[in-house]
Amino acid sequence: MAVRIRLRRMGAKKRPYYRLVVADSRVPRDGSYIEAIGSYDPMTEPAVIKVDVEKALLWLSRGAQPSDSARQVLEKAGVLEKYKSGTAAGSGEEGEQNGALAGAGAQDGGTN
Repeated sequence: MAVRIRLRRMGAKKRPYYRLVVADSRVPRDGSYIEAIGSYDPMTEPAVIKVDVEKALLWLSRGAQPSDSARQVLEKAGVLEKYKSGTAAGSGEEGEQNGALAGAGAQDGGTN
């Protein structure tokens, strides 16, 4: 299942309001979704963006791909910056942990 983070259009005619949702890529734009992670109101001055950063980072780490418009909203909210910095720092830590576990496993394997 290909999961996307995208905008779901809400509101009235000529008065758009968007929800930032996580949905299967095969579902229509305004169809069912897995989880709502934020909202975007472009009609206010300035535009109001509300994003649950923890949920957004969780779904990005699970492999959800943002659509082009959702990517712009996430960049304005600062989520992608946190994700990129967290991924770079997290990959090094994971490598150290995996290396330590692999080394411990090799030592245990030699004692049998």
